[in-house]
Amino acid sequence: MHLFRILPLATILGLSMPAYAEIISASDTHFVLRHEATDARSAEDLWERLINPASWWHPDHTYSGDAANLSLDPRAGGLWRESWDGGSVAHGEVLLVETGKMLRMNAPFGPLQGVGAYTIWTITITPDGDASRVVFDEVSTAPAGTGMDELAEAVDFVKTEAISRLVSGPATRSSNSDARPPLASRSWLRVAATPR
Repeated sequence: MHLFRILPLATILGLSMPAYAEIISASDTHFVLRHEATDARSAEDLWERLINPASWWHPDHTYSGDAANLSLDPRAGGLWRESWDGGSVAHGEVLLVETGKMLRMNAPFGPLQGVGAYTIWTITITPDGDASRVVFDEVSTAPAGTGMDELAEAVDFVKTEAISRLVSGPATRSSNSDARPPLASRSWLRVAATPR
């Protein structure tokens, strides 16, 4: 079990940082992750940022190498989608929306699609005084022999980075995608390509 705690100093300084990130459980066929953070923005403002993933998702965790290619249609049946010249991918399908409060998706991002994982990612935002609290809960299952316990490490890294970027500063745009390494060399995607 992994547990990452940020010192209370972050709260005293008014920084938006993860409270913790945890791999709650993991085995060959499943993992359960939880990430929490607080943000100085109101819940309404944080929701608006959440539904614009191009403004906060890291470009290293895209197929195109450019987060500007991401979009999210925040309604049941809508997609968290990435489209670029020559390709596209549906990263997740929206299952439930409570505007300003909760977004739930079937979202087998990256290597999880290739192993046939069923992944439910629930994102909740609640007011916390003048600020807000965001929680990522992720449950993923896959066929035997998949090595989900190993994939959990990579997904935990990506989601820890994602929640940190969601609650940090103004919109962050991706850098020049021409400088990005080829898709197969990106670290979190390499895990699925490793023969078992």
